[in-house]
Amino acid sequence: MADSSLWITHGSRRMYESPWVNVDLDDVEVPGGPRFEHHVLRFPRASVGTVVVDNDRVLLLWRHRFAIDRWGWEIPAGWSDEGEDPVEAASREVLEETGYRVSAVELLTTYAPMAGISSQIYRVFVATGATLVGEPEAGEADRVEWVPLAEVPKLMTSGQVPDGPSVTALGFYLATR
Repeated sequence: MADSSLWITHGSRRMYESPWVNVDLDDVEVPGGPRFEHHVLRFPRASVGTVVVDNDRVLLLWRHRFAIDRWGWEIPAGWSDEGEDPVEAASREVLEETGYRVSAVELLTTYAPMAGISSQIYRVFVATGATLVGEPEAGEADRVEWVPLAEVPKLMTSGQVPDGPSVTALGFYLATR
């Protein structure tokens, strides 16, 4: 028996494809409602982000995002490579973006950041045992800093953390730890 509360997808057309993102036009029907075309962003790789903590501090990157033309604080984040374990991807992204190697990584939460328009699934981890082993890769951040956790809510409410996945990760961490 079909669930009458589910949207029905009658088909999908790929409008744009790249290694970063695909844009599809799906032919959908709302339960008891109209049938129409709906844009869907589909990401070919899983996303990971990591809240790196050391006692009462969190490791953040200060970077500019050209799409919104804003500077802001972010957690280390990126994609899992094909076949890569998400924990390994999270550790790799921390190292690439900050120059720190972490010794312990655990899942904090998994969520869909834009569930109404995107298939993206985002895994957020907490990492500890950070040891500086080198420099961040070029272009990853203007600077990398340990920020007191007590300052994070102020940074978030003042708009200094404009990145949605970073807001979610830091807020979830502060609410649950």
